[in-house]
Amino acid sequence: MAALWRRRSRWWLELGLCRTGRALSSGESEYDLIVIGGGSGGLACAKEASQFGKKVAVLDYVEPSPKGTKWGLGGTCVNVGCIPKKLMHQAALLGSSLKDAQRYGWNISRPVHHDWSTMAKAIQNHVKSLNWGHRVQLQDKKVKYFNLKGSFLDENTIRGLAKGGKEILLRAKNVVLATGGRPKYPTNVAGAWEHGITSDDIFWLKKSPGKTLVVGASYVSLECAGFLTGLGLDTTVMMRSIPLRGFDQQMAILVTDYMENYGTRFLKKCSPMKVKKTDNGRLRVTWKYLDSGKEKSDEFDTVMWAVGRTPDTKPLNLDATGVKINAETGKIIVDAKEATLVPHIYAIGDITEGRPELTPTAIAAGKLLARRLFGQSEELMDYNSVPTTVFTPLEYGCVGLSEEEAVKRFGLDSIEVYHAFYKPLEFTVAERDATQCYMKMVCLRETEGRILGLHFLGPNAGEVIQGFALGIKCGATYSQMMKTIGIHPTCAEEVTKLHITKRSGLDPTVTGC
Repeated sequence: MAALWRRRSRWWLELGLCRTGRALSSGESEYDLIVIGGGSGGLACAKEASQFGKKVAVLDYVEPSPKGTKWGLGGTCVNVGCIPKKLMHQAALLGSSLKDAQRYGWNISRPVHHDWSTMAKAIQNHVKSLNWGHRVQLQDKKVKYFNLKGSFLDENTIRGLAKGGKEILLRAKNVVLATGGRPKYPTNVAGAWEHGITSDDIFWLKKSPGKTLVVGASYVSLECAGFLTGLGLDTTVMMRSIPLRGFDQQMAILVTDYMENYGTRFLKKCSPMKVKKTDNGRLRVTWKYLDSGKEKSDEFDTVMWAVGRTPDTKPLNLDATGVKINAETGKIIVDAKEATLVPHIYAIGDITEGRPELTPTAIAAGKLLARRLFGQSEELMDYNSVPTTVFTPLEYGCVGLSEEEAVKRFGLDSIEVYHAFYKPLEFTVAERDATQCYMKMVCLRETEGRILGLHFLGPNAGEVIQGFALGIKCGATYSQMMKTIGIHPTCAEEVTKLHITKRSGLDPTVTGC
């Protein structure tokens, strides 16, 4: 079938016609680079390629979520990820600050209520402004933008399909795939698809989700549950196994412990079985405790699935090209140059096997790829020691190896872990709980003690980790860190004073300067 499709596509091209009857002019339809996917990585690659005077096109089309949510140019990060997530996280932090403010002498009129619609409208308007900004940037850089769903007819021919069914055919010397991923729905839970939403929907709700069940233990789950709790909503997280899989597990447990103290309810070692809409319009969720097999149920206003993401590769018709994917993950297999097995087809970002699913890595990889293709560069993307932050109520930032991974690679006897529980000065007057504020530095046990990983749980974790990431990228050692003067009084300075090792068994609680 695929072979027949390819023969037909070549026949159309030889006639110079697409199926709409539109003549294909080589001047219009031949490109040096076509990028399929208008997320951060794809846009960065396209704009960088245009700087070399190349003819570039971007195809991007957002398939509405099962609930009908749709958005504009910019991909997951801009529309249903990093940007709205951080803004809603900030809204929740402001709620906590209002409570703190009274301890600092501010008279706050009670009761204080949060209005979801006001917040949502402001955030959604900001996202729409970013959508427009991306379109303007493409136009300024002379990158052709097609609001079309892109797929392959053959390895050099791209079919662009519009919502109404019209299509165009484009040819490219080089193709970059950057379609990202979409949230999964569980396939074994009755009513999951009919009655649940995902992160594709939560940020575009016009009304408060009310009492919410968030299913999953990923960073998406915990971040969303965190800001929902912070906005005053009754929020429950249901998790089958460990939280924040792939992250340092000591830090992950501290994150969830703080969230429980913060007000989020956790149903641990539980698996949902069915979701049913009741006569009163609410959602009754039935779940099973994995240890005992006991079943229980409760009613919620909203059920949000955060059980993982799947790469958006199926619509690409990769069978027409020879591009290989990992059958288990659905992700595209690429080499160090982001190249697939087809010489002129490349892939970047969340759809690639073995790469971190992070916006900044996709952007950097996209730019470097464009420079290698058109700018005579040979520089490869370095995926080692990439910093990241989980924006839970108490933020968790990290760079480098987890303690588990360091032990796995080097052995327990070769690792030294310096750690400390600390209390942010801001928390003292506010009388806030700081028992989970913690940091640790994972080092090699050698003369200088090369730093393998740094983990920080506390306020403004992303701002703290970003600076230290440069040092670790440059091969910083424990000895060098101890010679670094901290800025007082800050949380970050505690990193420069770490001296208690786990091996010693001493109490790591910071007691003074």
